[in-house]
Amino acid sequence: MKNLQEKKRKRGRGTEVQWLMHCFLDHRVQTTIAALLIGTIASISLLTPNCMAVKKDEEGFKLCVTLRHRVKDLSYQNLVDVPLNLPNNTQYLDISHNSIQRLNGASFFGLSQLCFLKATHCGLQDISPSVFNHTPALKYLNISYNKLSIIPDISLTKMKVLDLANNLFKSYQLPVSFQNLKNLDVLSLGSTTALSINYNDFDPLMNISLQHLALGAGIHWQKYDSGTLGKFKSLQKISIFASFCGSFNMFENLLQDLNVTGTTALRFISIFPHDCNVTDDIFKNLRTMPLIKNLTIENTWINSSFMEMLLKNVWLSSLHDISFVNITYNEDTPDGFQFHTINHTINVRSVTFDGVCHYQYRYPTINMSSEAISDLTYLKFSGTGMNILPCKLISALPSLDTLDLSDNLLKDSGFWWYTCSYTSVFPKLRRLSLSKNRFRSLSFISEKTHQMKTLESLDLSFNSIYLDGECSWPAQLIELSLGNNNLGNSVFKYLSPNFERIDLSKTGITAIMQEDLSQFPRLTHLQLSSNSIQVIPALLNAPALLSLYVDQNSIASISREVLVGLPRLQTLKAGNNPFICSCDLSWFLIALNKSLLPDWPLDYTCSAPPLYVGMSLSEYKISEVSCVMWLQAVIVLPVIIVISVSIGLLFYKYDGVWYAKMLWVWIRMKRRYKKQSKLLKNELFSYHAFISYSHQDSGWVDSQLVPSLEAANLSLCIHERDFVPGNWIIDNIINCVESSYKTLFVLSKHFIQSEWCNYELFFAQHRAISIQQDSLVFILLEPISSDCLPNKFLRLKSLLRQQTYLEWPKDERKQQVFWASLKSMLHKADKSIVLKDVALAISDTAPLITDQNELVHVP
Repeated sequence: MKNLQEKKRKRGRGTEVQWLMHCFLDHRVQTTIAALLIGTIASISLLTPNCMAVKKDEEGFKLCVTLRHRVKDLSYQNLVDVPLNLPNNTQYLDISHNSIQRLNGASFFGLSQLCFLKATHCGLQDISPSVFNHTPALKYLNISYNKLSIIPDISLTKMKVLDLANNLFKSYQLPVSFQNLKNLDVLSLGSTTALSINYNDFDPLMNISLQHLALGAGIHWQKYDSGTLGKFKSLQKISIFASFCGSFNMFENLLQDLNVTGTTALRFISIFPHDCNVTDDIFKNLRTMPLIKNLTIENTWINSSFMEMLLKNVWLSSLHDISFVNITYNEDTPDGFQFHTINHTINVRSVTFDGVCHYQYRYPTINMSSEAISDLTYLKFSGTGMNILPCKLISALPSLDTLDLSDNLLKDSGFWWYTCSYTSVFPKLRRLSLSKNRFRSLSFISEKTHQMKTLESLDLSFNSIYLDGECSWPAQLIELSLGNNNLGNSVFKYLSPNFERIDLSKTGITAIMQEDLSQFPRLTHLQLSSNSIQVIPALLNAPALLSLYVDQNSIASISREVLVGLPRLQTLKAGNNPFICSCDLSWFLIALNKSLLPDWPLDYTCSAPPLYVGMSLSEYKISEVSCVMWLQAVIVLPVIIVISVSIGLLFYKYDGVWYAKMLWVWIRMKRRYKKQSKLLKNELFSYHAFISYSHQDSGWVDSQLVPSLEAANLSLCIHERDFVPGNWIIDNIINCVESSYKTLFVLSKHFIQSEWCNYELFFAQHRAISIQQDSLVFILLEPISSDCLPNKFLRLKSLLRQQTYLEWPKDERKQQVFWASLKSMLHKADKSIVLKDVALAISDTAPLITDQNELVHVP
């Protein structure tokens, strides 16, 4: 065995697998096909039952996670315990590949929303029962690849997937608490120290509708009690990861039990090691298992002699699908693989070879009746190293509908081998996958597809395709995948207008134009994922489009106009783009029907502005009102009106208008102070103010106005006191107005009726125009409407409309403001009045000086 392993290791160093087949027709026997498989050894690592772990994790992610920030990946963090500060809304927790030997309940306190828990490769030895008391929403639990010595008590009613594979418990006996797992769909159990399957091990699951059971850890079972698995009544799929070399009777008993359960899919992993000599026909029970439709053999060494027995039983059974995954094929018979005509109805319709390692150096020989495979509708040769398609073999299968040759070494000339002369090529083939090969010329491929008269779907993704010339596609081809080829923006010109489904994911496209899609009137599905598209243009013209994928691009927002030309759109996948959370995204967030988005809200987050980076778009709150101007106007305008009316009422009630007028007077006074100061430098006044009033208002003037102003050291000119006797009244009025800094008019109904008051107003106005623009001050002693003034007071009417006036308030508190404003205004003339007094004093003394000088000079 050791030498054999050494040979296999050395042969595993080969870098390629060459795959060549020659066809021979023997008319003496029923159309027998002999083929030579020529190859070197390709090293393929054998997978464990957890090769599906990634897929299961993805399913668990979709099952549990609603928002990205609720995912906590703490794997590979060198943790020795679960952190205590996990957010209470955590839905997904991965603590794999750490050194956590025990799960304590305290670490999971408050995690009532935890749905997914993965703790693999942690050296876990014990789990506190309180952990599951704090996590009632747990649906997915993966604690495989640990050191659990017993199967933990779990009674979570929402649990759907439970993985306990590759631990160290001694027995497969399930705790009684497992009978509470009413919603459990998938259960994986495996231990390298559990060597027996006992009759009552799975009794707690008898009343549970388990769909998939995976058993074993790759070791040889010493005991299996017949009837153990036969107790399951609703099991749909079972995976067995155990070796049965030398225990073929045990394997046959196992098959008999599975026939009772109604299982439709069987998966056997590593059932025979490379040194196992299988001589018994252990799969003969397949012939009497009418419910089994799918059989998968994984990670197993298969000799040609065993392959003959296996396929004979498969072809005589009710199986529809047979799959070989990551197998090593060894030819242990001198004539190779021999499989002649079977006089029996063949039910097999699908054959899969996904990962084949050829062990021998010499050419393996396959001699098989064409009738055995004539009814195949699905055939997959993936990861086999094929570089040449054999002439008139696969291409001649009369019923083949789907052919998958992905992940091989095929080139343009290898698939369309130049030595082959075709008379009938794939007569019924509808779907062809050439993904992950070495194809290059798109024009050459388009020309050759005309040979396939029924081809509808072609997959050329993950190749080295380049655009080398005009393409001519057959009319019946309606689906093309060119994903993961560097093609650029011009790729649309090389496609057929008959295409209904196009996949251009990760092809280097940076922009799409309206005319790019308008040339495909039948297009229903378009995938543009993983490109560098920044903008989806408005008014795209694709009336038949049902599905559009633009995820993982550089799109910052999606506008309403994008969907105008897509009236039938049912699916829009736009996640994992750098969305800018602003008003440009308001329609997408508020108005767009989210049922169109299959990846909402998980893959939609803000990338800007910095305040919202990482926030889920479903949590970013924005109202339509804040982004639509006319809506803002509709809402704000009534509010402004209401507020204005309210303020107006308050102003009216609390005399706000009066205070506003006084404030305006004060502001104007301050603004004009500098200008007035310059004028005052050239003017000399005798009085601060000349007061013009009706003698009928003298009571208020004598008792209120004059005492208050003169008490503030203001000099006032009053006609009753300061008019010069003997002068004409008009002269007195003119002199008083000109010698006063301001003229104060005390307005009342009596003022209007006074003829002399009208004269005083006339002269003061002319003086204001010629010398000082704002020398007039109006004090409204009582309310007077300017419209009610008689025609002779037209000047006053005009002034009242143009100038601000002071109103005499009845409220004592307001009177203080009134006096302060009036006094401050009049005190501006203090300096000019002082200069006037000085000038008068000088003029009085000048004659005395002159007289004295004359006396001195008398001869």
